[in-house]
Amino acid sequence: AMSDKVHTEVRGRVLVIELRRPEKRNAFDQEVTDGLSAALDLLEDDPELRVGVLTGGPSSFSAGTDLRAGSSSTPRGGPYGIVRRRRHAPLIAAVEGPALGGGTEIVLACDLVVASTTAVFGLPEVELGLVPNCAGLFRAPRALPLNIARELLLTGGRLDVERAERLGLVNRIVPAGEALGAAVVMAEQICTLGPVAVRETMRALRGLYAEEDERGFSLTDAAETAIQASADAQEGVAAFLEKREPRWTGR
Repeated sequence: AMSDKVHTEVRGRVLVIELRRPEKRNAFDQEVTDGLSAALDLLEDDPELRVGVLTGGPSSFSAGTDLRAGSSSTPRGGPYGIVRRRRHAPLIAAVEGPALGGGTEIVLACDLVVASTTAVFGLPEVELGLVPNCAGLFRAPRALPLNIARELLLTGGRLDVERAERLGLVNRIVPAGEALGAAVVMAEQICTLGPVAVRETMRALRGLYAEEDERGFSLTDAAETAIQASADAQEGVAAFLEKREPRWTGR
């Protein structure tokens, strides 16, 4: 266990990483972020490990940031310990239940996605007067058709797993409860292939988007600065925590 909230299990050359904060729908505080970051450090630094699988357990992948705890980051991984991480080992998201807000941004930071019929995705930050600040603003339009990404970002709408698979976000749909098992099978398949070839493929793919990512983070930082100076952002978060409708002022 990396912490009480993040558990790891080695299965051959596959590292299974499980978020274990079900009472908060696996929302991230600093402890969860530190735990995930440490697990991903292990995946990168142990030469015996080839592929990682990230799961949130049987009921929820992740609700993103714990708004009561605030944002969390690590030097090596960035937000959530994963968003700005440079990895050479493939990481497969095994999604059961909702992956919303930062949960979807974590999925977008993975390389492959296996999702069960219970999975649902979304970037509902606009409902709180916020913007996705963990790469969703530019990785969503990369992973999805532009108009669908706009729909998620501007309306806060949800994407069910069948539509997500049809549009290319999800690689494989499996029955409820089977995402982790199917993701491990996929990981084990990758482990049978040439490790140098896999590593160099990852390096090339990362390089393809490196400059685009830096520009995306710069634009996100500018949007985040404007948002944090707004009264609406404070009102949106307060309304969410107080379980009431927000009273927007447009300021």
